[in-house]
Amino acid sequence: MAINMKLPREFYRQDGVALAKALLGKVLVHNTEQGIVKGIIVETESYMGVIDAAAHSYKGKKDGRCNIQYNEGGYAYIYMIYGMYYCMNIVANAEGVPEVVLLRALEPAEGIPLMEKRRSNAKRKALLSGPGKLCQAMGIGKENYGIDLCGDQLYVEEPEEKADFEIEASRRINIDYAGEAKDYLWRFTIKDSPYVSVKVKKPC
Repeated sequence: MAINMKLPREFYRQDGVALAKALLGKVLVHNTEQGIVKGIIVETESYMGVIDAAAHSYKGKKDGRCNIQYNEGGYAYIYMIYGMYYCMNIVANAEGVPEVVLLRALEPAEGIPLMEKRRSNAKRKALLSGPGKLCQAMGIGKENYGIDLCGDQLYVEEPEEKADFEIEASRRINIDYAGEAKDYLWRFTIKDSPYVSVKVKKPC
């Protein structure tokens, strides 16, 4: 059995599309006061900054929320949607290049009773099947904005045993406002995983 290893800074310095694919099968870890929770990343989306009409940093936008995206890769970009749910993104690429990867779904791996408590005993497949559910179950909120993923609180590690899987590419979810960017195949999932948020209808 392999020893778990936290991902180094260099891992996050690749572009947002490459990072979104590379994160699949890795393990998100959150060391909280209530306990440690872990989930295997099974679904991601790339948001490619200034060229991507679906990205918060489109056309070089900078504001309080987007600032962390301009750091080098390996930081957490957390934001709220619908006034109630948090979403976790991982900053990619080099400093000054505002690309991020949204974590859309995880497979529960450790600390499952704590996750169930946070999610009001949701069924196992639904515990982490969406960005908001993921953050709720993992105990991720605004206090984690900007956290260094090379630290010891919130980070990504290699799995104990690497699994072989096929990656499917498809359109991103809920970005119909983004013009032609809505059709970019920048959502990546582990094929046949029952833990993804939305089933891939037309694999590419």
